[in-house]
Order: sequence, then C-alpha cells, then structure tokens
Amino acid sequence: MIINTGQRTDIPAFYSKWFLKRLEEGFVCVRNPFNPRQVTRYRLDPDLVDIIGFCTKNPGPMLAHMDRLAPYGQFWYVTITCYGRDIEPRVPPVNQVIRDFKALSDVVGVDSIGWRYDPILITDHYTPARHLEEFRFMAEAMAGYTRLCVISFIDLYRKVLRNFPEAREVPLETKRYLGREIARIGRDCGMEIRSCHEGNILEEYGVNCSGCMTIPVYERAIHGRLRVPSVRSAREGCACYLSCDIGAYDSCPHLCRYCYANNRNHLVEWNYGHHDPDSPLLIGHLEEDDQIHEAVQESWLDRQMNIFDYFAGNEDSGI
Repeated sequence: MIINTGQRTDIPAFYSKWFLKRLEEGFVCVRNPFNPRQVTRYRLDPDLVDIIGFCTKNPGPMLAHMDRLAPYGQFWYVTITCYGRDIEPRVPPVNQVIRDFKALSDVVGVDSIGWRYDPILITDHYTPARHLEEFRFMAEAMAGYTRLCVISFIDLYRKVLRNFPEAREVPLETKRYLGREIARIGRDCGMEIRSCHEGNILEEYGVNCSGCMTIPVYERAIHGRLRVPSVRSAREGCACYLSCDIGAYDSCPHLCRYCYANNRNHLVEWNYGHHDPDSPLLIGHLEEDDQIHEAVQESWLDRQMNIFDYFAGNEDSGI
C-alpha cells in the first residue's frame, strides 16, 4: 500500500521527530477530518507499506535520519519557488532548499525525487518574465538530480481567498505561454514537465498532463509494479492516486498564503501548540470516545519479474 504524508501538512519540515517515532513504534493514528471521532490506525510495516510519499518545502530535518526510511520505498516532491516571505513567510531560502534537494537526491536516487514549482501566481512583482528567469536558474541548479518537475497555477479555493484576498486567476493565455517556455527549459535540463490539475491545455507543448502523484510515478521510484485497488480522486479533474494521508489540516506553520490545507492561521498556531511527538496522532491525543478501527492493509507490490527488474539488472550491458 501507499502511505501519503503531504496533502494536509509538511511532516518532514515540522514533524520529523514525531514521524520517526511512528516508524519506531510501527503504527500511526489518523483522525477523519470530516468526523473527528473516527480514527484509523495504520501499521507502518515495510512488508505492508510499499512506498511512502512525501511533499515538503524543507526536507532538511529528515536528511540526518534517512537510514530509518531505508526499508521503505519512497517518493519525494520538494516544492521550490521564486516567492519571498510576502507569499511564503516561513519557507527556508531557495539556495538552502536546493542544497538539501541535491543531498536528498543523492540518497534516494533521481527516480525517487521530483521538484514542484507551484502554484504559479502572477502579480506586479512575480511577473511571467520573473518566473521564467527564476525557473531556469533553479532548473539548471538541479539538473541531473531529478528527471521530473511539476507545475500548476493557483486555484482560488475559499480557503485561499480568505488568506490571500488579492490573489487572481492566471489568464489562459499566460498559462499557455509559461507552460510552453517552462517545457522548453525542462527539456534543456533533462526534466519532464508535468502539470497538476490543469487539464490538457499544455499538452501541445510537450507537458505531461496525466497527473503528478500517479502510479507510474510511484512505480518508477521503486523500480517495480504495483497492483492497486481503485480509489476515487479527492477533487474533480485530479488523476493522482491518494490512498491515505497521515497528516492533519490546519497544521502547517509555513503559512503560505496560497495554501489550500490551512483554513485560518490562528488554528495552525493552536494545532501546532497541541502537537506531542510521543502521540500516535499528529495533533492532540486519543480520547476515550474515539472510535478506532484498524485499516485493511496489504502489499500491492507485484513480486513477479517485470520490465523494471529486467532493465535494472541489465543497465550495465547497454540494454
């Protein structure tokens, strides 16, 4: 099965100690965000968990502990953008994250890490020209450390508009222009550009519009085949495979203004203050009236010989 960690918060950046404790104890508990009394308990047994998916803006806190993740398949998305503290108040400097990105790539391998340059938003300060200048700088800095970059444009969800009322939709013409130029830079730097939740509007420029957290992406990361059950996407038009997430909404202290997972900043501060690294839950503790049920888990790895094994075993033969 697949365990996801990054659709609701940034666990590597802010909760790495808790996550490592969960790996040590072999399980994690997750509240249902729509029915908080319902709690699901997942075993973190590497014989059951085929891959752990991470999304982070700061992988640095996990780098000293990568040996603890070695028994698991992994795929990492690291978000690095051109925004300053006016948009991303608590994200580390770009050069630091790029350095950590490279270090992480050296550990997990280029197939197990991708770069996210998203969401793209346009202001008088963050113009299309600036995006392209900064994107090329970053792409050239990370060339050879990943084969994959994901782009998307800001979505004006109600939560986003509450925290970022001056945000505006990116015009279709601008999306096409940026998609075309970013795809060109990606090719120059040996990176496939994928779009996230943008339909097929960029397909004609060579952008892969099939989704960002898809089964083929996971399979490439672990060099194996996965036989997965069908899962309905959390939002219309999304092709990603998101089977479960162990995070919690309103708990990411990056406080990025475009974030869809934070409702109000004061809730984030409250939740972060109620985090206990020793609790099986990310936020708070189990209560007497919680209804805890064990997740049905099994490995989805196809252990028969497959094309990934074939090429991995013959990479030195020129095949």
